[in-house]
Amino acid sequence: MSQDQASAAALFTPLQLGAIDAKNRIFMAPLTRSRAKHDGDVPSATNARYYAQRAASGLIIAEATQISQQGKGYAYTPGIYTDAQIAGWKLVTDAVHAAGGKIVLQLWHVGRISHPSLQPGGQLPVAPSSVAFESKTYNDTGFVDCPTPRALRVDELPGIIEDFRTAAKNAIAAGFDGVEVHSANGYLLDQFLKDKSNTRTDEYGGSIENRVRFPLAVVAAVCEAIGSDRVGIRIAPETHFGDVGDSNPAALFEHYVDRLNALKLAFVHVIEGETGGSRELGGVDYVALRKRIATTYVANNGYTREMAIDAIAAGHVDAVAFGVPFLANPDLVERFRLGAELNKPDQATFYGGDEHGYTDYPTLELAAKS
Repeated sequence: MSQDQASAAALFTPLQLGAIDAKNRIFMAPLTRSRAKHDGDVPSATNARYYAQRAASGLIIAEATQISQQGKGYAYTPGIYTDAQIAGWKLVTDAVHAAGGKIVLQLWHVGRISHPSLQPGGQLPVAPSSVAFESKTYNDTGFVDCPTPRALRVDELPGIIEDFRTAAKNAIAAGFDGVEVHSANGYLLDQFLKDKSNTRTDEYGGSIENRVRFPLAVVAAVCEAIGSDRVGIRIAPETHFGDVGDSNPAALFEHYVDRLNALKLAFVHVIEGETGGSRELGGVDYVALRKRIATTYVANNGYTREMAIDAIAAGHVDAVAFGVPFLANPDLVERFRLGAELNKPDQATFYGGDEHGYTDYPTLELAAKS
């Protein structure tokens, strides 16, 4: 076997993430598709087919899933807080496991990226501070402006922590192999972390130590609920997605991962650079950050097959999570194994709709028969 072949083979070696054993290092990143049932945000058999098609990945990180109605920010995204939602997700996990896969659920509270029409009782969305997200979300009528959110009171934070704790337990009841806490991309936990969106002057704002306090409490509660060896976290140190940003992201995330290390998580999933954009922002040295992280490092953002091979071979990452490539290529693992051409995604079908652009992308096997 040549050195190049040996490097490529590393993509397909098993990896242990706490209590979760991945059969390869090609992970499926969480992808919002807005295809839950319109009545109750419940996953269905269609969602089960979609995920089962992709069960060859080392680990599926299922789409962001709201922990409560307050945590919802977009139409038709799934939840994990009702019996019907748990039963719907059980269809998914059973299908993935029957196909030989492993799957964890991403736990999500959107914070200010929402609209009263999506909130309980038509209330304002909540956030660390009353700082508006100057953009839009979408409800069942189309795109709508996000209003200035209401700043959370300190006495409300324990309730949200409990929602995360309960959601983690519900995920295990639904058959997931673990969970990933969504602490990235401008949603609630990221809003607390970053000083552009967190202007509080109490014990949850100001210093880095204060700004990490609430996210750490959430992660600790989830670990307590289901065991830290089944818990991962997603972070995005430099992203401006969701109109967030920080004056010193390197110092913030060095401190954050140092504190997360004490919780002995199964993995840390890192969006390197701008979400869906440039990897070369220069504010964070990801190789140095990886050395600080005392658990499995899952990299994300703009990776190709070749980049993943090189990064794993160099020891800079343990696994790579792919988003859009998995969306259009249910057999992405096999295509990577063969170095085969990839399907091109149809962006018009990314969000909402039916099985078109969801479960009907051809595999290599089907393409050969057509």
